[in-house]
Amino acid sequence: MNFRRAFIPADRSIHPLSALATWAKPRNPVGLVLAALALLVGLAVSSFTAAQLPNFLSSEAQAPNAVSIDESTAVTPVLDTQTAIVTEQASYTVLGQNLFNGSFGRQQFTGFNPNYRIAVGDKVLLQLWGAVESRGDQVVDAQGNIFIPQVGPVNIAGVLNSELNAAVTQALTRIYKKDVHVYASLVASQPVKVFVTGNVISPGLYSGLSSESILAYLDRAGGIDPHRGSYLDVSLKRDRRVLETFNLYDFLVRGEMPQRQLYEGDVIVVGSRNSVIGFDGLVENPYQIEFATEAVTIAEAMALVQPLPSATHIAIQRNQGLVKQVEYLEIKQAIADQIMLFAGDSVRAISDKIQGSIGVQIEGEHLGQAQYVLPYGAKLSDLLAQIKVSELSNLSAMQLYRVSLADKQREALMTTLNTLQAQVLSARSDTLEEASLRTQEANLILQFIDRAKEVQPLGQVVLDSSLDFGDVVLENGDTIVIPAVSRLVRVNGEVLFPNAVIYEPKYSPKDYIRLAGGFSQNEKKSRIILKKANGAAREIDAKRGKLSAKDYTVAAGDEILVLADIDTKTFQHAKDIFQIVYQLALSAGVVLSI
Repeated sequence: MNFRRAFIPADRSIHPLSALATWAKPRNPVGLVLAALALLVGLAVSSFTAAQLPNFLSSEAQAPNAVSIDESTAVTPVLDTQTAIVTEQASYTVLGQNLFNGSFGRQQFTGFNPNYRIAVGDKVLLQLWGAVESRGDQVVDAQGNIFIPQVGPVNIAGVLNSELNAAVTQALTRIYKKDVHVYASLVASQPVKVFVTGNVISPGLYSGLSSESILAYLDRAGGIDPHRGSYLDVSLKRDRRVLETFNLYDFLVRGEMPQRQLYEGDVIVVGSRNSVIGFDGLVENPYQIEFATEAVTIAEAMALVQPLPSATHIAIQRNQGLVKQVEYLEIKQAIADQIMLFAGDSVRAISDKIQGSIGVQIEGEHLGQAQYVLPYGAKLSDLLAQIKVSELSNLSAMQLYRVSLADKQREALMTTLNTLQAQVLSARSDTLEEASLRTQEANLILQFIDRAKEVQPLGQVVLDSSLDFGDVVLENGDTIVIPAVSRLVRVNGEVLFPNAVIYEPKYSPKDYIRLAGGFSQNEKKSRIILKKANGAAREIDAKRGKLSAKDYTVAAGDEILVLADIDTKTFQHAKDIFQIVYQLALSAGVVLSI
């Protein structure tokens, strides 16, 4: 597959709004499915798994190397802050669900824990010099002793790790009053087997070190069951007594994890999940969060959820009883009034501010500042009155790029790509030969789709100089590009030498293509787009031999894009592929080929 990136100068050309309306039209409905292509003798059978549409909050976890259909951009819910709708609890990811992915269980912790008490089976590095010389590892025996030559057994069982060196030194100085030096260090703690049970994925008996955290043993047991297990109630039992109860949110949020020495036969028990409340929107922790009580105040919840500075209001869906109710509250006022949240509620943080001003960026050929702050509702004419232009400024080719439009263009593009992907993966074959052909085709198309998904539309609003575009209302984040007067015509795409050619008024599109080395494919099968300097575009009908027609007037600063020819005889989905190629050329100035 060939991949060509069209030359994009500072005056970035982009797809016009009219073209956006064309390529964003709904296609023939196709069920978006995951398909595993399997070649069987005489028949290729496809298996499907339905993909879920995005909910209020979605998780993107997928199996490695799995081929999937991304429908996250096929449906984009738009939030009206005054009528915010919060979905069911089931759509939330549980806070802490990604904690146990093998990171703790794979690595044994052998670091220095000053509060660790030396136990039977531990290995100690002992080095003596001076009156007594000895070096080597000592294993604490069943009586809790290590043996020191010329001294005898020294009991160190129960000694704190931080006091180990002092304890050995004290034992030696009873015999040798001077000229004795000691270095003692714990090399490895005792191997132990610990039971992990309760609401974990795989309860059982797991091996590890006595110095390891309970996190390592929970990880080896597959982690806490996100649907049943509690992150607030993890108990360590010894001889049927609860020694300590751990709150894993202390570790997740504040990085606090008490170290508790483990012994052979200890039991780690994960209790049942307590009350849960779902959070989404403008928060640092958009998860389903567990609380120890049936009800918490907004202040308590916000301390854990951590709303973003831009969040001003919350939409609360009450899920108690038979009737769902939605409350819309200002966060500060809700905290002051000590409004309560209850188990099963769903909360979305929202920014509901009256826009006072907007920021607009100016790029290209102009004089003066690059950033302007304008009142909300300002028009393009208001901005132009403040901009200082130079002799080289080409206002007739001025370009407006909008973030919100770029997002919509990408949504439309992703919808088209996902539909094509579904069609390719769900295609059936009647014979082995056809299945082999379709597999080769599918591999090429899927590679094409992957590359297409990397392209980012720029979101250009075409400013037609023949119309009064001064009344265009600006948005926050808009970018205005004022290109310099150009004497060049760019030729990109399926030509031998993509290049910029000096403008000649009498030249036709075919002349410029000839100066770029000519077509790299069949001329009559080529699809050509003439993009004006301001972003407006039209397709040249090359199939009817009109490349030299006078009605296709090329002006200085224009761009000619020669699109790749998609052989309808070779590719079953040639029409769909070309539609995507056309979209990319207009929305991002990129020419893709397959």
